[in-house]
Amino acid sequence: MADLEIRNLHVRIDETEILKGLNLKINKGEVHAIMGPNGTGKSTLAYTLMGHPGYEVTDGEILFKGQDLLELEPNERSVLGMFLAFQYPVAIPGVTLANFLRSALNARRKAVNPEDKGIPVPEFRKFLKAKMDLLKMDHSFAGRYLNDGFSGGEKKRAEILQMATLQPEIAILDETDSGLDIDALRIVSEGVNTLRGPEMGVLVITHYQRILNYIKPDYVHIMLAGQIVESGGADLALHLEEHGYDLLREKYTA
Repeated sequence: MADLEIRNLHVRIDETEILKGLNLKINKGEVHAIMGPNGTGKSTLAYTLMGHPGYEVTDGEILFKGQDLLELEPNERSVLGMFLAFQYPVAIPGVTLANFLRSALNARRKAVNPEDKGIPVPEFRKFLKAKMDLLKMDHSFAGRYLNDGFSGGEKKRAEILQMATLQPEIAILDETDSGLDIDALRIVSEGVNTLRGPEMGVLVITHYQRILNYIKPDYVHIMLAGQIVESGGADLALHLEEHGYDLLREKYTA
């Protein structure tokens, strides 16, 4: 069994069905990319995996490490090892990035062990500085209010720092390249590449090939009308970049 297995997943928002029988398997150590045009259900898949209450699963199942993910609340999914980097991270004025990360880490530790008193501040500072050094981030970044006044690239780097801090087993990047210029995209991608490894599987959701020039996927999946219609290696993304979605639409509409 794969570490994350999605079987015949059907999801709707209000009365509109978005996902229509999606199947996918991801293991730790693998990098998967899902590509598709707007409105095909890519972000719906990301939010459903993390338990967004606005998305109703009408059929199918999601298994993570052998457990039924649909029976778990979002915080329980996080404790189990799931992580979502948002396309549009929310600003929280008055809460520093460091305090936010320490609270998130302590919440996860306490969920695993109710007797855990939390990571002491000096130990956390040392831990966070090591993660920021790994990602080549200035330490002053941790003292800023979470995403408040951040540029697009800074918001995405903050998401990658969260990923480094929480050390998930499956990380979902929902259109992390959205709104980034080439320099910011390269910096964020370098962060992801630094963290990827045998203990973490990555699902990259994107419209375009360009982020895959930096984060090399093991598998590429093409999504149309709520289903994965084709899967292959990294060359599939290059083929899509060259020919676009129209040929695929014609093929699968027919």
